[in-house]
Amino acid sequence: MRYRVDLKKIMSDCETNYYRLKKLMSGLEDGGRVEVALPGERGGAITIDVVERTPYTSLVEIRQSSTVLPRWVPEARLCVRLYHDARLAEVVNYAGMRNPRPRYLYPNVGMFQPDEKAQWNTFLSDWLMLAIGHGFAAVAPCEFAG
Repeated sequence: MRYRVDLKKIMSDCETNYYRLKKLMSGLEDGGRVEVALPGERGGAITIDVVERTPYTSLVEIRQSSTVLPRWVPEARLCVRLYHDARLAEVVNYAGMRNPRPRYLYPNVGMFQPDEKAQWNTFLSDWLMLAIGHGFAAVAPCEFAG
């Protein structure tokens, strides 16, 4: 069966992710950084950096770091574009890959899942729920030095 893009779910995820990010980033209008520590010995922290700010959009980089993971395990990192006029947040870069297609034929050269783009946004949703539900402020927001 061929994958069909569920635009309603994707838009719902993007809208929900926007409000979750805004909740975590309160006070970061023009730039800055927020760190959210995760509980447990393996939790580490989620860091949100405002990379770019324009009148209608912002680009943020979200990373999860942990001191207990082996060096060969890459740090989870993604870039999210926030569209302030539409109140949407969309993952635009994950693991070095930019702007995925809404749908891929499978199998393909990159071995991307048919719904790769939707999975990125669902992953962001899960990540933000974890940070909001179980995290705590590691560092107060600071000025953007860039």
